[in-house]
Amino acid sequence: MDSRDLLPIGEVVRRSGFAASALRFYEAEGLIHATRSPGGQRLFERSTLRRLAFIRAASNVGLRLEEIRAELAHLPSNRTPTRADWQRVSRHWRGRLDEQIAALERLRDGLDSCIGCGCLSLQRCRLTNPDDVVAGIDEEPGAKLLPRALRPL
Repeated sequence: MDSRDLLPIGEVVRRSGFAASALRFYEAEGLIHATRSPGGQRLFERSTLRRLAFIRAASNVGLRLEEIRAELAHLPSNRTPTRADWQRVSRHWRGRLDEQIAALERLRDGLDSCIGCGCLSLQRCRLTNPDDVVAGIDEEPGAKLLPRALRPL
């Protein structure tokens, strides 16, 4: 490998938009890999920038760290992924995005009367919560009546 294909952590930070601490975290989690210079500096292959772009996109879609790790495991480690590689890995995102879009549209359309929080603060709330029955729906935190696609995973 040509040494020009190895980028120091500062260059990866500058080009990826991720903080150095995030790069170290992703390295510790096995999502990206670095080698060390003789002086101990982290050096990343240029293709790491694409993996980081994938991590950002996957996070924005709502994939959890475990899901991102599983998806990255399907990408080649010995070469830069091709378009076909990316398409294969991201194919299932379409359904997830469609679900999120539908949930956002429901939220937008109901915003004038209720956002599904269960607060009962509006006189004409479509979703009532007498005697705080929403508290028993599940043990997850947050707005329990908000569409699941919009709640944190």
